[in-house]
Amino acid sequence: MVPGPVGSGQNGDMTTASTDTAENLDPIAADLAAADVAWDLEPLLDGRGSADALLERAAELADGLERFRGRVGELEADELVVLMGELAEINELVSRAGHYGMLRFTENTADPERGAAMQRIEEASTSIASALVFVDLEFAATDDEHAERVLGDERLDFCRHHLQQLRRTRPHLLTEAEETVLLETSVSGASAWVRLFSEQTSAITVELPDGLGGPDSAADLPADGPTRTAPLEEGLSLLQHPDRPTRATAARAVTEGLAPGLRTRGFIYNTLLLDKSVQDRLRGYPSWISSRNLANEATDASVEALIAAVVGRYDIPQRWYTLKARALGVDRLADYDRMAAVADGQREVGWAEATDVVRDAYRSFSPELADIVGRFIDERWIDAPVRPGKQPGAFCAYAVPDHHPYVLLNWTGRSRDVLTLAHELGHGVHGYLAREQGIFHQSTPLTLAETASVFGETVTNNRLVAMIDDPGERFALLASAVDDAIATVFRQVAMNRFEHACHTERRSVGELSVERFGELWIDSQRDMMGDSVELTDDYATWWSYIPHFMGTPGYVYAYAYGQLLALSVYARYQAEGDGFVPSYLDLLRAGGSRSPEELAAMVDCDLADPSFWDAGLAIVDGQLTRAIEAAEAAGRV
Repeated sequence: MVPGPVGSGQNGDMTTASTDTAENLDPIAADLAAADVAWDLEPLLDGRGSADALLERAAELADGLERFRGRVGELEADELVVLMGELAEINELVSRAGHYGMLRFTENTADPERGAAMQRIEEASTSIASALVFVDLEFAATDDEHAERVLGDERLDFCRHHLQQLRRTRPHLLTEAEETVLLETSVSGASAWVRLFSEQTSAITVELPDGLGGPDSAADLPADGPTRTAPLEEGLSLLQHPDRPTRATAARAVTEGLAPGLRTRGFIYNTLLLDKSVQDRLRGYPSWISSRNLANEATDASVEALIAAVVGRYDIPQRWYTLKARALGVDRLADYDRMAAVADGQREVGWAEATDVVRDAYRSFSPELADIVGRFIDERWIDAPVRPGKQPGAFCAYAVPDHHPYVLLNWTGRSRDVLTLAHELGHGVHGYLAREQGIFHQSTPLTLAETASVFGETVTNNRLVAMIDDPGERFALLASAVDDAIATVFRQVAMNRFEHACHTERRSVGELSVERFGELWIDSQRDMMGDSVELTDDYATWWSYIPHFMGTPGYVYAYAYGQLLALSVYARYQAEGDGFVPSYLDLLRAGGSRSPEELAAMVDCDLADPSFWDAGLAIVDGQLTRAIEAAEAAGRV
């Protein structure tokens, strides 16, 4: 089951800005804001009228599984097929209810009714899961010979890999009573703290000078002029503005906006760090990242190799930031310059134009994928406009196999949003094609979850580059691609190093102060950026709005893993042409039904090869080289 979304809102570089609604805008402005692009969540209820009705049916089915208690590990294939079929139905009902509540909450995190409804669904789902703990425990405990024999039955294809992966967790499972206690208390424990963090960060506002972000430079605005209150994400979005005084002003506003709740967010993080250390100790995990690696079907050694390879090429972001400083006409970048647009101006892109570009890009690769992309755009599977209280960032939620996925965006009408749309629709087509695998195998491990999204984004970016003759525009687009690759590979690994430092110190020293969090944050970022970027004192608090540290510890390295894998897959496409398309679509259709190594082998990628990550990093290096050549052709360096 997919309990939550995958997407791009992970690093603070995906941002939002507008808050207008379609009713208040003329057609052109409405198109620029994607104001009428809203999803329809009601079909998730499957005609039952409410999430409560879905959960009531799931609870009834869960009660029926009691007839298997005490003998799950002894079941022959006939009965195991029945058990897993009924369990799949329960998971689909719970997932429908859970996604309905979660997606409604993301529309407006400030709405107490939505928050209460989501909490009620989570509590009911947890109760159902607690009643079924015995299923996993009993099958995990069965002897290897019996498990291998029954899982050889082809009728269990729909859940085989799921059950095999479950058995790999056997050393870390507790007794049924202990597992039940941990599960029941999780609702008032870690998940409650994560929800509090989400509500806190969604409510953060910044004070921006009137007119900031418009055609005039911030340097021309009066220092004591009128201001307006805006969402945090609007301040972050201005860090992409081509005008440096505007970026500096926005950065100060962001820092001031982060200050009021900083100690509360620090306490939340300390509490979650402690909770994870207790969980890891009780389950016998050797390190803070081991449970994440197991869920990702990656060994500790392979993840360490990935991280070492990326850290070993920190010269790539440092070379890029040095070049970018020259292109922007400054001696050295400040932290607020990292994501600055290198174009002289930022052309606004409307929803209609953006969707045409993305459809065309996907069609250039596969008409089948383009048709699926069209369904997302045309059939209300996307929620795009910025609204007060809406969750920031972007993601795709698979929901359930017999329904379609959903995509959330925060559309600002900037050119970067086009690539975000292409990225999230990559997730969408992956989830859509993998529906045939069923609830147990639709989703891949996080390490492969970015394959289709990065691939789709790369296809779109290269399609746009091929359409551009102007050297300046070409450089701007290639620069955006390099920025994204660095944010996804190097920044994510630097954030992994920050997490590693926080988890390690919390376990060895105790509670960390917000000042110490800031020191560890600056250290991890300076390691990546070297002397190419000046890190201001203000930047020390900017760790405190990133949700993945709270809700999914250890998640972030999967972005680097997925980006490098996806670039390697795209390199195969460039080498093989149209003949590559069928094997790629087979990979997407396979979902998570096989191990990452087996899935990657379908497109001729060898994850067991120690040099694999070096090859992916060489592709990023090549992107940088092309951007340098474009900068020279445009006379920017």
